[in-house]
Amino acid sequence: MRTRIKATGAALAALAAVAGAASAMAAPAAGAQGADDGRVKNVIYLLGDGMGRTHVDAARLRYYGAHGKLNMEQLPVVGQNATYSVEKNSGQPGEADFHPNYVTDSASAATAWASGVKTYNAALGVDAKGKVVPTAMELAKSAGYATGNVSTAEITDATPAGQVSHALARGCQGPNYSASSCQDLAITGQPLPTSDIRVTPIADQIARNGTADVLLGGGLSRFDASDEGALKAQGYSVLGSPASQTVATRSDLQGASGSKVFGLFNKGNLTIEKFKRENPSAPQAAEPSLRELTTKAIDLLDGKAQSGKGFYLQVEGALIDKRSHANDAAQTLDEVKAFDDAVKAATDFAKRDGHTLVIVTADHECAGFNIIEKGTFTNAEAAAPPTNVDGGNTANSSTPLRSSGNVKDATRSTGIVNGAGSADPKNFAPATFRTKDDPADVKDGSPEAGLWLTYLSGNHTGADVPLFAYGPGSTQLGGEIDNTDLFDVVTGALRLK
Repeated sequence: MRTRIKATGAALAALAAVAGAASAMAAPAAGAQGADDGRVKNVIYLLGDGMGRTHVDAARLRYYGAHGKLNMEQLPVVGQNATYSVEKNSGQPGEADFHPNYVTDSASAATAWASGVKTYNAALGVDAKGKVVPTAMELAKSAGYATGNVSTAEITDATPAGQVSHALARGCQGPNYSASSCQDLAITGQPLPTSDIRVTPIADQIARNGTADVLLGGGLSRFDASDEGALKAQGYSVLGSPASQTVATRSDLQGASGSKVFGLFNKGNLTIEKFKRENPSAPQAAEPSLRELTTKAIDLLDGKAQSGKGFYLQVEGALIDKRSHANDAAQTLDEVKAFDDAVKAATDFAKRDGHTLVIVTADHECAGFNIIEKGTFTNAEAAAPPTNVDGGNTANSSTPLRSSGNVKDATRSTGIVNGAGSADPKNFAPATFRTKDDPADVKDGSPEAGLWLTYLSGNHTGADVPLFAYGPGSTQLGGEIDNTDLFDVVTGALRLK
């Protein structure tokens, strides 16, 4: 490991070059309408990381029952978007050298909607051949919009970083890094000089490029005293202190003011809502919720935007994905609910404002989250897969032929995973949860609970993800789109091209 090289000299010139390119692209198109013509002034883009369709369904049943709806489900426009990425050195769709990768990661997905190009997994702000591409937030900033970036993950993590940095490898976050975490010889052929923006640690880029006026989230340990100095030199109000590694608190957030605010509330990812609820006296309980972060970001950006064009805000509910990777359904459900509360904060503002486009979606589905029939079991719990013999029509049988199976294996299914089987780390049984429709005496983790949830794996899937929208320009988001189309929708709404 080696200490990062600060973004000075040639690296700062590279940062300026990217900003300059964004500024040139952000010039309003000929005949573009002004910000006061009844069109979109603000865009709030909310991203539930790892949130598939079943995550939404399960959270609805858990908190509102069969006849209820999440806030996001009450938005008038509903669609879905395809999330695939591409292999390294691939061309774009339609080009002869196009090579898709059907399952994306968060970095390539973030680049798709932030920059409008398909790229390889782990890449941020560069195309699949390593070329730097401007982001929607850079374009918005250069065009005079106020900008904000909020996440429950480290602010240097893939989704927030996709709007405010350019990196060959998402692991190049800072403050300490190895050459392998920043370089990618499969793309460049040879190591790049440390002055190249694509191998400059993401924390260095964030602290110096000024792309986001408001930055709220986790990841304080990625920043240090020089970063704090760089932020303050640009006029940021820094909540807490990177220099002393003092995290910001809810009260710091409540008192924050000004047009530029930087606040990180945990040295790593923010704390899950379930832990804070169950441990109200713990230090982590001083962390604000995603709804609080979103509300404050909107207030700060709207205040700045009153003297300008408007604002562009990205909000990420990151822990949906991180707890789905861990196959912890209880924590996952709480994080979907917390994200949905932030959606309400955004849509409440949009309804009052009348000039705000709200987009709610996900970067990918995580872990193959499933709702199964009450009292049943999954293949992961079975001694053998289901039978495939159709006695009524043998033509419906297939290879390999299985005449028996579909019985539980007592060593793989030792009871409900958040109930009778909770002490067994090798247990593949479902987790069960009471819902609004269950009798009052039904408990989570019981066989009587109405909601039975399982996971397919601990990894991402290639499933399309849900999309909800509200406000002027939202109708174009209905139906099936590609994640790169989101870049066109945002930049078109803000008249950046």
